[in-house]
Amino acid sequence: MTTNIDFVDLKTQYESISSEIDAAVREVITTASFIGGRFVKSFESNFSQYCGVRHCIGAGNGTDALFIALKALGIGPGDEVITAANSFIATSEAITLSGARPVFIDCDEKTCNIDLKRLEGAITGKTRAIIPVHLYGQMADMHGLMEIARRHGLYVVEDAAQAHGATYKGQAAGTFGAFACFSFFPGKNLGAYGDAGAIVTNDDALAARARMYANHGRIDKYDHVFEGVNSRLDGLQAAILDVKLKHLERWTKRRQEIARIYDEGLKDIAVTPSVLPGAEHVYHLYVIRVRNRENVRKSLKEKGISTGVHYPTPLPLLKAYAHLGYRPQDFPAAYALKDEILSLPIYADMTDDQAGRVVRELKNAVCTEGSLGA
Repeated sequence: MTTNIDFVDLKTQYESISSEIDAAVREVITTASFIGGRFVKSFESNFSQYCGVRHCIGAGNGTDALFIALKALGIGPGDEVITAANSFIATSEAITLSGARPVFIDCDEKTCNIDLKRLEGAITGKTRAIIPVHLYGQMADMHGLMEIARRHGLYVVEDAAQAHGATYKGQAAGTFGAFACFSFFPGKNLGAYGDAGAIVTNDDALAARARMYANHGRIDKYDHVFEGVNSRLDGLQAAILDVKLKHLERWTKRRQEIARIYDEGLKDIAVTPSVLPGAEHVYHLYVIRVRNRENVRKSLKEKGISTGVHYPTPLPLLKAYAHLGYRPQDFPAAYALKDEILSLPIYADMTDDQAGRVVRELKNAVCTEGSLGA
């Protein structure tokens, strides 16, 4: 009997490192190091080294990380923050939570990342920052974006929630902006066993302010300089992430190998991911474009292959942002992509045979539907 191919297989991942995970969890529990403590400090130190930055501040989740970064930069009511139209709502939600107004711009149709050709046209006297999203595991054109930001005196906060280990022209995600924010949601390339996130920066003063903001605005137990929030990475998640971080490079290489199998097998039937010159894609998601997507997806499901859609509606066209008055024609690329993008299974424990089966069944589905790619 043919087994199903899950979209993500976290059970197999756990089984491959269970002795390490179990030992780490046991040590946290036996030492009662649940909030703060050496496990959090260890992961923060190791992850900052991995990213090539001086500071890592653990947070409760990736959304909080973005919000805290914006607040640490002093962004609030009356300000505008530019971000990409195609992302998860956490990106724009953090902007609104800070008190600022999100300003959306279209994506590049090939890379799906923020379209720099449209960026300067969205900058106004109220603009304070840009949040580029390193979507699907590929970094945006950060050299071009940073030049625009410098020219206009704007902060940059990288949304690196899907880009652990990604690089652009040899420089790692998290090393360009004033801050970069990561999510460790379980399905991420580096995932916790619950919610978790982190903020990284090379700026000592910003790091201190972000750490205070995440911990009730305090510098000591009852010494509160300002009102902050309670968003801390807990000891259990930190210990789990520290174990997984040791395997991340190997897992990334395997994702890239699976992506190459897909690239070669699907190049004639679908639009496969376009990689920006100089970018190292870490394939948090492998997203193709295909016509008759829902029928193709249904056919794959019938064959036991799980897929996803990231993201079906551009953010500015969600009901949550109806008050901003955006229209589909404001985002021609993102709007065109929404009915064609399809995320295929990809994870480090996936076998070549499984990847080959996805290719075969996708070819069959596409031929059945008469779809020759977008």
